[in-house]
Amino acid sequence: MMMEGIMSVVTSPSCWALIALGTVIGLIFGAIPGLSAPMAMVLCLPMSFALEPVEGISLLIALYVGSTSGGLISAILLEIPGTPASIATVFDGGPMARNGEAGRALGIGILYSFIGGVISTVALVIGAKALASFALKFTPFEYFAIAVFSLTVIASLAGKSIIDGLISGVLGFLVAMVGMSPLGQVRFTFGNHNLLSGIDTVPILIGIYAIGAIISNAFGDVNKGVGEKKSYKLGMPVTWKEFIDQSWNAIRSAVIGIVIGILPGIGGSTAGLLSYTMAKDSSKYPEKFGTGIIDGVVASETANNAVVGGSMIPLLTLGIPGSTPACLLLAGLTIHGITPGPLVFKNNGVFIYGLFAAVFIANIAFAVIETAGIKAFVKLLDIPKWILYPVIIAMCVIGAYANNNRYFDVILVFAFGLATYLLKKVGLNTTPFIIAYILGTLAETNLIRALSQSQGSWLPFITRPISAVMLAASVLSVTLVIRKHIKAKRAGKEIEADEED
Repeated sequence: MMMEGIMSVVTSPSCWALIALGTVIGLIFGAIPGLSAPMAMVLCLPMSFALEPVEGISLLIALYVGSTSGGLISAILLEIPGTPASIATVFDGGPMARNGEAGRALGIGILYSFIGGVISTVALVIGAKALASFALKFTPFEYFAIAVFSLTVIASLAGKSIIDGLISGVLGFLVAMVGMSPLGQVRFTFGNHNLLSGIDTVPILIGIYAIGAIISNAFGDVNKGVGEKKSYKLGMPVTWKEFIDQSWNAIRSAVIGIVIGILPGIGGSTAGLLSYTMAKDSSKYPEKFGTGIIDGVVASETANNAVVGGSMIPLLTLGIPGSTPACLLLAGLTIHGITPGPLVFKNNGVFIYGLFAAVFIANIAFAVIETAGIKAFVKLLDIPKWILYPVIIAMCVIGAYANNNRYFDVILVFAFGLATYLLKKVGLNTTPFIIAYILGTLAETNLIRALSQSQGSWLPFITRPISAVMLAASVLSVTLVIRKHIKAKRAGKEIEADEED
């Protein structure tokens, strides 16, 4: 009877309406740079208190799912990631829009966001307990090894010059070290109290991908297609052959997203970047990545949406939230009298399966709503630059300020925008900078914790199986990338020699 009661609530018109409302609000917060899933969830958390438990948590889940998917809209149309999880979507989604395939890129992003969400929901339903127990095996040693492996992305995405990529990566590390260290030491603040807590991700992303791009556009350097009127094709996002060809890419990316989601504190940005890199490294045409191919969009969007279901696995089975939105879901569950943990299926099993249904419905809702809005979204690209750019700048300023309610973050946005323009002028790629910044803190924090546990010994890094495998994979990844660059250089020299002859 209780099962029927819970399912009747989940499938009731009022619950569906709340899920639709949460999805729309989430899409808006995800699409506007600087706004985010946690911000949307915090604003709506008080509203959930007055609702039935299943309805209240369903609303929060819809906000989480909608915000995660909404980031692809601005990532593709404006080449500005609406959320950090959409960083990798910019790499090929943006060029697709510039090539006149904005509608198709959006369709692909929505389709594979839905696929990633559904796969992670199935994993949540079927393997929550087993996957959560696997996550318990991870210690600072494993987290550090994962961070190191993820940092090998820098070598793959460095562009034509590994040296330039390393320089950009080192700059990212330096920015990540600003503020208080894990040991309580003050670094690189230059006496400015605003830097004591470090530099937040939001002003960096907005500065690099929004303000930096606008400055470059103003001088006619890059992204000339943004804001120019073109004929944009709409229709089926992928053919049946393309769908079959991308199946392994999607499955692999979904698995990466689920695993990254299970592990606390890593996040959708790492999942997207890691999936994108693995797709590129395993591709038969890696040189096409970054020019506007669907493989990159498929990898990024499948992975970052799979993180949602993954992050709920340790939340429900262990009471450990894997991300900031999961923390807010934990707060919502606690307020409604649900205590996540090993006994949650025994004490509140019917309620939990009602939530599983809500996650699935939320994935359907965002897919339907976003698909219905594709034509309207694409119209953004018909807006002239002189109107579009001031609006983007205004949204960026609002988003940067709203993130921490600090004017200093607005200053940082323009500082990083100008720095991005200067880096591009000297030929440095900003992608390694972003990757090193995001993963730098994770690597440093877990290295210090690991060495503290081992009393300064480095031996556990290679004696613990998971850590050893990840570090070995890191070495192999870097070796393969260097080998590719050497081969490409030799091939280039041979072509030059033939031309001279």
